[in-house]
Amino acid sequence: MYRTFLSWRYLVARPTNLIGITGIFVAVGALILILSIMTGFLDEARSGIRGSLSDLLIAPVGLPRLAHDGREIPRSPERLMAILDADPRIEAAAPHLTWAGMVTLTGDDAARSEVYLASSQNSDLTLVKFVGIDFDAEYQATNLREALEREPSKTRSGRLRGKRVADADDPFASPPEYERHGAPDPVVLFGEQLYSRLGLMRGDIVQLATGVPDPVSGQVVMNNAFFCVGGTFRSGENEMDLDRVYVEREELADLIGDKREYSEVLVKLHDYDKDGPALRDDLRHNLALMGLARGYPSEVRTWEEFRGPLLGAIENERTLMGVMLSLVLVVAGFCVFAILSMMVTEKRRDIGILTAIGATRGGVLQMFLLVAFWDALIGTILGTAAGVFLAFKIDPIERWLSSTMGVEIFNRDVYLFDHIPARVDSLAVTLIVIGAFASTLLFAAIPAWNAARTDPIEALRYE
Repeated sequence: MYRTFLSWRYLVARPTNLIGITGIFVAVGALILILSIMTGFLDEARSGIRGSLSDLLIAPVGLPRLAHDGREIPRSPERLMAILDADPRIEAAAPHLTWAGMVTLTGDDAARSEVYLASSQNSDLTLVKFVGIDFDAEYQATNLREALEREPSKTRSGRLRGKRVADADDPFASPPEYERHGAPDPVVLFGEQLYSRLGLMRGDIVQLATGVPDPVSGQVVMNNAFFCVGGTFRSGENEMDLDRVYVEREELADLIGDKREYSEVLVKLHDYDKDGPALRDDLRHNLALMGLARGYPSEVRTWEEFRGPLLGAIENERTLMGVMLSLVLVVAGFCVFAILSMMVTEKRRDIGILTAIGATRGGVLQMFLLVAFWDALIGTILGTAAGVFLAFKIDPIERWLSSTMGVEIFNRDVYLFDHIPARVDSLAVTLIVIGAFASTLLFAAIPAWNAARTDPIEALRYE
C-alpha cells in the first residue's frame, strides 16, 4: 500500500515530473498522428487506384508480330466479355478504349490553345488521355457515378454551375447549355482539374485531335473532331482529374478510325481478397489458349501489381517514419531517467527510513517504478486522446490554419487526392502505447535499481 501512496505523492509533489509526462504525451501523440496520416495516404492511394482501375485490368497486346504464330488479337471485346460474364467470381466488367491526344479550344477561346501549347508551364495540358467507355458497364465496374455526383469544388470547378452533368443517368446527353448548329456534336466529360485549367463551361465546343499510325504506309494519320463539353467528374485523384477525358467508346473508335474497339477491360470481383490472385492466373492461362491474349503476365494484372511501386513506396515511407518517430519515445525515456535519478538522490533519506522500518529492496524498486508508471499512464492517455483527435480532424484543422495564416500548408495539387487522409489503426495505436510504457519503465529501471540498493546506514549516517 505504501508503494502506491508514496509513488503518487512523489509524482504530484515534484513539478519536474511534468517534463517526463509532456515528453511521453508529445511522443505518443506525434506517433499516432503521423502514422495515421501515412496509413491514410496508403489507403487513399489504394482506394483511388481501385476506383479507376477496378480489381483486375486486362490489356491484351494487339501487335501480331510479337507472336510466333502471327495471329492477331480480336479488336472487338465481345468474346472476352462473354467469358468474363460467365465467371461467377466476376461481378462486373467494363471495356475501355484508351488513346492519347490533344484538346484544343474553339471560337473565342481558340487563342488560349496557342498559349497552352507554347508554354512550358502548361505542358501537362498538351497531351491528355481519351478514354472511351460504355457508361452503363462503367457504373457497375468503377466509381464513375460517384465521381459525377460529387459536389463541385469551390476552388477547382472552373465555371461549372450546379451539377457536374445534367443527368447522371445519361452523362453523354447534350447539356441544356449546348447551342446546336446542324448535326449534334458528341459529348465528352472532363476531369475537374483539366476542366478548370482550360477554363471550360458546360456546353462549350472543343476539338479532340490525335494521331493514328498506319501500319501499311508507316505514316501517322492525324484525326480530329468537334465535341460538346457535357460536364466534369471528380475522382479525387488529382493526376487522373488532370489528364483524363471520357468519351463514348463508339465515338472514340470513330475518331481513331483503325477499327479498334477496345484496348483494355476493367474487372470488378465479388471478393477480390479471396479470388483476385487465382482469377488472375486463370485468365492469363485461359485467354492465351483461346487466342484472346498472348500469355504475357502484363496482359492480366491486379490493381496492386499495376501500381505496385507506388504502394510499396508509401508503405516503406510509413515504416521508416514510424521507426524514426519512435526515437521520440527514447528521448522521453531519457527525460524520465534524469528526473528519477534526481529524485532518488533527493529522497535518499526517505529511502533509508523506509528500509530501516522494514521496507524491502523489492518494495523500494517497485515504488520508483510506479512513479515512472504514472508518468507513462498520464502521458499515454493524453497523447493517445490528442493523437486520435488530431488524426480525425487533421484536414479541417489544416484548412483553418492555412486560411488563418495565409500560407498553404498542404498543397493538394501535388498529390493524387485533394484532402489530407488519415486512418487510425487500432493495432498501431496499441503497439505505440505498449512501446511508451516499455520505454519509460526500461529507462526508469536504472534509478529504481540504484534506490533499491541504497544502504540505510549510509543514507541516515549524517541525518
